[in-house]
Amino acid sequence: MEKNYEMLKIENQLCFPLYACAKEVVKQYRPYLEEIDLTYTQYITMMVLWEHNEMTVKELGERLYLDSGTLTPLLKKLEKKELVSRKRSEEDERNLIVTITEQGMKLRDQACGIPAAMGKCIRLEQEEATALYHILYKILGKENEPRK
Repeated sequence: MEKNYEMLKIENQLCFPLYACAKEVVKQYRPYLEEIDLTYTQYITMMVLWEHNEMTVKELGERLYLDSGTLTPLLKKLEKKELVSRKRSEEDERNLIVTITEQGMKLRDQACGIPAAMGKCIRLEQEEATALYHILYKILGKENEPRK
């Protein structure tokens, strides 16, 4: 039986353009994030905290699709920058609670223009962007994720 290697070609893989696009989008963020001294992963962490103010590391990891091995050093760096604080839950010491600081909230004002600036970098019509958004969340298993 002859094997078909056609599916092993990179141009036949859905994962490759997703990977390449994600990498390119993060690269587009870099100059804006350098202005506020954040990496992309720190930025998305701060975005969740700007919205929720406080949550457990576990909740944060679930929201960002990051494991604690990735989050722990990231949160330590944000704490060193005085943007967040971390403390054990009084109800359950196994839970580590991350809280945004006053300085972290002030950073939000500096970051406000980043989404609009990035919107100009990604050449999609609004309808295309909305469709892509829904498709990506469908891949993540969250078909009904609201877009605000």
